[in-house]
Amino acid sequence: MAVIVNKALYDEQGYVIVPGLIPPEKFEALKAACDHAIAKTRTGSWPHRRTVGRQFPPFDDSNPDSWGVQHVMHPDLGEPAFSEWYTSDALINVSKELLQCDENELQMELFNLLINPLEHDFALRWHRDDVQENASTEEEVAALGLWTHGIQWNTALYEDSCLYVVPKTHKLPRTEVQRAQSMTQAPPTNPLDMPGAIQVTLQPGETVFYNSNILHCGAYNSKQGRATLHGCMGDTRGGSTRARNVLQHGLIWMTEGRFRDQLTERGKRMLQALINMKEGVKGDVGYSQVN
Repeated sequence: MAVIVNKALYDEQGYVIVPGLIPPEKFEALKAACDHAIAKTRTGSWPHRRTVGRQFPPFDDSNPDSWGVQHVMHPDLGEPAFSEWYTSDALINVSKELLQCDENELQMELFNLLINPLEHDFALRWHRDDVQENASTEEEVAALGLWTHGIQWNTALYEDSCLYVVPKTHKLPRTEVQRAQSMTQAPPTNPLDMPGAIQVTLQPGETVFYNSNILHCGAYNSKQGRATLHGCMGDTRGGSTRARNVLQHGLIWMTEGRFRDQLTERGKRMLQALINMKEGVKGDVGYSQVN
């Protein structure tokens, strides 16, 4: 059954919730893959993780607690369910609709897993993924105007209320009050103190697609289990506009033949688009944010 997506709402608000992107027969396989990935991360056998105390890349080993699993399509993790779903008809079709592009213009990017830390509650400050907090109003407007060639999503396998967004800020610079609350490196005590903020609640199987330069933050409860698929996909018409945001995560492994060999023909085409972008960028791309 075709999934219906409200493109007009996405364009207006900067996010949209879509149900039903995981077929019932695939749901348990994805949950099992997540369980395996989380267990390997908790025990230290999977080193690629988002570390409590580090909000943005580069991540390190300064804390044994984790709030995310990185690179879930990596062949060394051994969970093919992730790449199979990333290239599935349902996810591809919604991405094409929201990006208004053809399938041969889709670019493979990131696929990670957001999880609950075990020992500490953790939160991310208010931010836009590829616009620094000290950007001027003019710099914000320019950056937001370029950020139309990518889509990001969270797909919840359990109920998830961790994400907060300020609708419509994917097109609008911050007000003075919003700017004052998003200039600090510290996460908010109460995210709903931000003018215009809402809490996004997902039921199992629901996906929120959002423009990653919308003003947003996250709050992770260590006592509530979380396994939320977190990925993004690009549109080659954007050229190198997404290079820093994507390549900062360290994707050398995605250029290796053994990763390419595990993909479908669709996946291989999308991967080649990513490699083309990577090869077209000269020098160090740096990082979008500072910790």
